[in-house]
Amino acid sequence: MKIAFFGTGLMGAGFVRRMRANGHQVNVWNRSAAKARALQDVGATAFDDPAAALAGAERLHLSLADDASVDTVLEPLAAVIAPGTWIVDHTTTAVTPTAERVARWRARGRGFVHAPVFMGPANALEGSGLMLLSCAQAQHDALLPALQQMTGKVVHVGEAPERAAAFKLFGNLTLIGIIGVLGDVNRLAAAVGISTQDAFSLFEHFNPGQTLPARAARIASADVTRPSFELAMARKDVRLMIEEARRGGFELPVTAGVAALFDAALSRGEGALDVVAAARIAT
Repeated sequence: MKIAFFGTGLMGAGFVRRMRANGHQVNVWNRSAAKARALQDVGATAFDDPAAALAGAERLHLSLADDASVDTVLEPLAAVIAPGTWIVDHTTTAVTPTAERVARWRARGRGFVHAPVFMGPANALEGSGLMLLSCAQAQHDALLPALQQMTGKVVHVGEAPERAAAFKLFGNLTLIGIIGVLGDVNRLAAAVGISTQDAFSLFEHFNPGQTLPARAARIASADVTRPSFELAMARKDVRLMIEEARRGGFELPVTAGVAALFDAALSRGEGALDVVAAARIAT
């Protein structure tokens, strides 16, 4: 199969190398041409002109930076992309622009699907990790065999074309939030004179991530009346963290945001409920 791949940074380059290992002919283009040419060592054909890279391609894959870059690359090619060429976008994009983009390309008679990933460059190279896909069931069925060659698991998150964008942001928000929390742990450790390495050794024995599915399920079910950890007690612990950090000359910016969230729930009289009550959307 001939495939065009636009965006050959770390992730895109891994995908291209995987496609070549699977025997596909791959035309590559990148705004920084040297990154595309670097893939000639695995047999990809690099192009300076994206329109030329599309010639004869059955699928066009994209791994770009954001919504603006996707539109900047694709819109000038609207008359060049053949009606039978699938457009598969792996870029992390926002929900509303993704919906508008799919509708625009659908009106042009083109098959455009969004398939963002939870993968690093090594995953792209070895064909592991997780790919999300939101599109009509028939589109999913047509593309699934090809996408399965690119990743360890493909999850169809629904037919509304923008849902994969939403779910990708859900996942990245969680990952980024964890980094913020670890930053506060690091600051609290410094405040009490414990090294970063020593403080983080806790996670060799204690994995708070194991509680995430259960807590998420409790939030979704609104089951907060049989607490395993009362909101008022959690707020007390947050106070201890903030006070101790300040004694050592540090602020905890993420924890301060959590404190505000807890205070809003306490003001609603939810102190005796499970701590996840603070995560609900107040009505």
